[in-house]
Amino acid sequence: MASSSSCLNFYLLLIFSLCSCTIASKVHSKKGNYSALFSFGDSLADTGNLLLSGHSPFIRIAHPPFGETFFHKPTGRCSDGRLVVDFVAEAFGLPLLPPYLSKLKGPADFRKGVNFAVAGATALNSSYFTKKNIGFLWTNSSLNVQLGWFYHLLPSLCRTDAACKSYLKKSVFLVGEIGGNDYNYAFIQGKSIEQVKSYVPDVINAIMNAASVLIRIGAKTLVVPGNLPVGCSASILTGFLTTDKNEYDPRNGCLIRFNEFAQYHNSKLHKAIQAMRERFPHINIIYADYYNAAIRFVQTPEMFGFRKETVLRACCGGGGPYNFNITDRCGHPGAHACANPARYVNWDGIHLTEAAYEFIAKAMLNGEFMHPPIKLA
Repeated sequence: MASSSSCLNFYLLLIFSLCSCTIASKVHSKKGNYSALFSFGDSLADTGNLLLSGHSPFIRIAHPPFGETFFHKPTGRCSDGRLVVDFVAEAFGLPLLPPYLSKLKGPADFRKGVNFAVAGATALNSSYFTKKNIGFLWTNSSLNVQLGWFYHLLPSLCRTDAACKSYLKKSVFLVGEIGGNDYNYAFIQGKSIEQVKSYVPDVINAIMNAASVLIRIGAKTLVVPGNLPVGCSASILTGFLTTDKNEYDPRNGCLIRFNEFAQYHNSKLHKAIQAMRERFPHINIIYADYYNAAIRFVQTPEMFGFRKETVLRACCGGGGPYNFNITDRCGHPGAHACANPARYVNWDGIHLTEAAYEFIAKAMLNGEFMHPPIKLA
């Protein structure tokens, strides 16, 4: 690989790890089913923790047009508006989850739930990457760190064992999406897909261990999402652009090898969840199929109100075949957002638009891409 390509891939995957006729898509509220929602994960679920961590004043999600569609200002979400976790909270009749680190700004009410997800977070601890000679992590707020935050917060949410048992029984735990960044950091170091595949068992074990910890604390309902079809991401399509037509899926134009990698991870995760159900037969452990919920957008974009000619292009970017330019990413002065993000799947070339996230949430809550469907009154 040429040195210029390696440099591009390094920065591309660095950013990737940060923050990946119209059908009515309203998620109907199921008020009263659950008393609280807790979220763990990375940039697909982060509602502001990375910004509040004080990581960098130059992080692009702190600038417009991020957040423009729903919040009309940047909130720390890596999108133009709401995320899947926001739509899930609304469906349960709960408030949008505050980021855990909002407590740094003053007293916060977390009794109806809180978001521990951090953009750039990994399922595995930072020490794992040190041993693999992978030296750069955007954040050390791994899944274990997020679990520690929850453990220390719990006594303020329920005072007695009996109260906690009742409280957690009526709560939902969204464990992920998490794990994508574990692979991205490896790709940054130039690891091949075959090399990174060897990390998958460790990533799956980390996710399942987190689920076990939550179950032992008292969780009764857990939703564990798989990875998105990253081979359809504008950033990946740009960074790994090739003239070899065999690299692309003729059905949708996505890069086959990256989508196959995501499916490999998801198949291992699904099997691990099935094994976990055997260990905990009285616990509701749900697999959320983000991949198949999202791949529909590039297979039949018109069914969701997306534009076929731009389905693989970013709404907000600085040019190029997929409107993803590493030097003029969304939030930079040289980047511009499309007039109607609801017609796009890709928001910034890395993450999805609010419209895409809403369709994923709707399909999940309707039971189509949750196995088994979540129990609703």
